[in-house]
Amino acid sequence: QVQLVESGGGLVQAGGSLRLSCAFSGRTFTGYAMSWFRQAPGKEREFVAAISRSGGRTAYGDSVKGRFTIARDNDKNTVYLQMNSLKSEDTAVYYCAASWKAVVSATSVARAPHDYDEWGQGTQVTVSS
Repeated sequence: QVQLVESGGGLVQAGGSLRLSCAFSGRTFTGYAMSWFRQAPGKEREFVAAISRSGGRTAYGDSVKGRFTIARDNDKNTVYLQMNSLKSEDTAVYYCAASWKAVVSATSVARAPHDYDEWGQGTQVTVSS
């Protein structure tokens, strides 16, 4: 089965940057759309970014647009989330997710948690102000 392992979280000052990585194994990576979600204490899981199977299409949540970048390396079976200009409100557990059914295209983007079947264990990102 699919395994997703996130890394790269930590403590950073406001205005700083972090890069999260998610290593995918168990199935053919290029068959899966990939995404990042986050969840802060007491809040619902929030869509952050998604990327199509080829990497040619990306989508972002409104709160991170222009600051975060999602990318994938299909040779390394890894998806990344580059986070710049971090704010205290970006503090959350960040989860990598995968789906063989989800669509990430110019006309349709899977943004809900239930669109994704496979989840990593999460990595904590804490932004100090």
